[in-house]
Amino acid sequence: MYAAISKVLSKFFKQSTIFKYGFNISPMYRRSTGRIVEVSEDLLKARVKIPISYKNKNYVGSIFGGSLFSATDPVFMIQLMNILGNDYVVWDKSAEIKFKRPAKENSYVDFVFSENEIQQIKERVEEEKEIDLQKEIKITNKDASTVYAEVSKIIYIADKSYYKNKRKKK
Repeated sequence: MYAAISKVLSKFFKQSTIFKYGFNISPMYRRSTGRIVEVSEDLLKARVKIPISYKNKNYVGSIFGGSLFSATDPVFMIQLMNILGNDYVVWDKSAEIKFKRPAKENSYVDFVFSENEIQQIKERVEEEKEIDLQKEIKITNKDASTVYAEVSKIIYIADKSYYKNKRKKK
C-alpha cells in the first residue's frame, strides 16, 4: 500500500519529501513517537528526533526504551529500498539495542549511507546475490555529545530475481 501511494505522490513531490512526510503520517511509525526531521535529497542521510513527552516518558521520567528502539526500526530498510530501487529486495533481519544512560531530553538518530557504501552494496549483491549488511547507529542528544543507546542492525539485501527464484524452491 505504501509503495503504491509513494508511486502516485512521486509525480508531484520529491522522493525525500515523500520519505519524510510518509514516515511522519504513517500510523505504525507515529506510535514510536519518533519523527523524521531531515532527509537529504539523495536519501543518503535522514535524521530522526524522538521528543520526550507524556506519550513516551517512563516511570522514572526518561524516554521509554521501546520508543527509542522502535523509532530506529524501519528507517534503514525503507531508506535502502528507496536508494537501491526495484531491482533489490531489502529486509530488516535483526536488531540489538544497548542502553547507555537514561534519555531525559529529546533524542536524535542519524541514518547515513555514503555513495561509496551504496556502490559497494550493489557490487557485493551482484557478486554474491544476497548479503547481510551491518549498520551501527547511536541515539544521542541534539549535539551528539551524550549517547543514550547504541543500535546494531542487520539488513538483508538481495538481487530481486535471485530472491524470487530462491523463494520458489522452498
